[in-house]
Amino acid sequence: MVGSGHLGANGTVEPLPEDFDASAVIKEPVPPTIAESENVKRAIVLGKNVHTLCLEVTEPDADDEITGERDAYMASYPYNLDFDYGALSQLQHFSINNLGDPFIESNYGVHSRQFEVGVLDWFARLWEIEKDEYWGYMTNCGTEGNLHGILVGREVLPDGILYASQESHYSVFKAARMYRMDCMKIVTLHTGEIDCNDFKAKLLLHKDKPAIVNVNIGKFLYLYCPSSPAFFFYFADVDSYRRNFAGTTVKGAVDDLDLVIKTLEDTGFSRDKFYIHCDGALFGLMMPFVKLAPKVSFKKPIGSVSVSGHKFVGCPMPCGVQITRLEHINVLSNNVEYLASRDATIMGSRNGHAPIFLWYTLNRKGYRGFQKEVQKCLRNAHYFKDRLREAGVGAMLNELSSTVVFERPHDEEFVRKWQLACQGNIAHVVVMPNVTKGKLDDFLNELVEKRAQWFKDGKFQQYCIASEVGETCCLCPLHKSK
Repeated sequence: MVGSGHLGANGTVEPLPEDFDASAVIKEPVPPTIAESENVKRAIVLGKNVHTLCLEVTEPDADDEITGERDAYMASYPYNLDFDYGALSQLQHFSINNLGDPFIESNYGVHSRQFEVGVLDWFARLWEIEKDEYWGYMTNCGTEGNLHGILVGREVLPDGILYASQESHYSVFKAARMYRMDCMKIVTLHTGEIDCNDFKAKLLLHKDKPAIVNVNIGKFLYLYCPSSPAFFFYFADVDSYRRNFAGTTVKGAVDDLDLVIKTLEDTGFSRDKFYIHCDGALFGLMMPFVKLAPKVSFKKPIGSVSVSGHKFVGCPMPCGVQITRLEHINVLSNNVEYLASRDATIMGSRNGHAPIFLWYTLNRKGYRGFQKEVQKCLRNAHYFKDRLREAGVGAMLNELSSTVVFERPHDEEFVRKWQLACQGNIAHVVVMPNVTKGKLDDFLNELVEKRAQWFKDGKFQQYCIASEVGETCCLCPLHKSK
């Protein structure tokens, strides 16, 4: 909320002043009175621009300790559970609503726009776009970011066709249905990445229409494991997985943005004939901190990027961030007089607590803190994959991912105990900041013990997973010797 905290000289977050009045409403200018006889349209007076007043996210001191080493468990989804927002608990007494455009104050006084714009500026720097060239807002979830990004693309290119890999998140295809868009599903490689050969072939079939392209930067679906609060896995019922969540959701794949752009250009699509939305989900925040990873940047011809705020950052309520180019947002913006603000978002009322929580964590961890956590997750994921293979378990790990895919356990009781997401002959584990090597060892030791029982006396045979992850990752008797 306005005035909910500020940075001291040393960059620390200081408490609210004792005389802070959360109910105060900033007086705004009102439009001049127009007589009924006058045939003049009343001017809509908007609130003041918030960007000049935003609370900037600053880097913490170099010697600040990151909370990533603590174990945090809760009966929730497997996001980054290593957070502590006790200092913000008093905010529950307030109904904080950031309705309308985050850059224009509405006539509702209890908001957190300064924090929201500070968070947006932080992500704008991360994705390399200047403050005066972007527009964005904090969404209620990653799905809303996809709905908004694809809507912007549809408004910029009204007759465009939506292209998305068959393993894209279900919200992408939901957007196509909601907006009545023609949608072309692109096949994927074994890794879950979009197959740009198939993409090119489908582009050539529809060269007469613009292309609106969804690019996946890693997708996930989660469920908490109630019988083991120290560990978390993905789950979805197998049929729905096959319909909507296969591949990228299971394998944590990252589409090659540069190759997608090159494919569009090689096929004859000029930059005014395509719009790219990047579905960042989890990896949209992780990738900037991975060495040699393809860069998601507005210096490339992309139109928008969305990311979940409650996944890698860690937040007690679902939230997300959507960033697009300022030049695009006018196509779906409308001034709303009774709000004294502008309507350019999917939702009307928006959670005003989430921006404060994210701003708080971004200030505490900073770029260095997130880089440390990303590197830890990737190291632990490689460690887990290597230990699986040493134990004779076929496993695959995409280079830029913390999702380890391996042979499906034969015992459904074991699957239920660990709430493993299983599709066909494979299952997977996602390594998050709160998942330590010790937890991975506990899981693996139990898995190895169970496998010894399953394969005893030839009761079960080891699954072949070559069709799902490729022959080199499969350790079944047929492929182990190759």
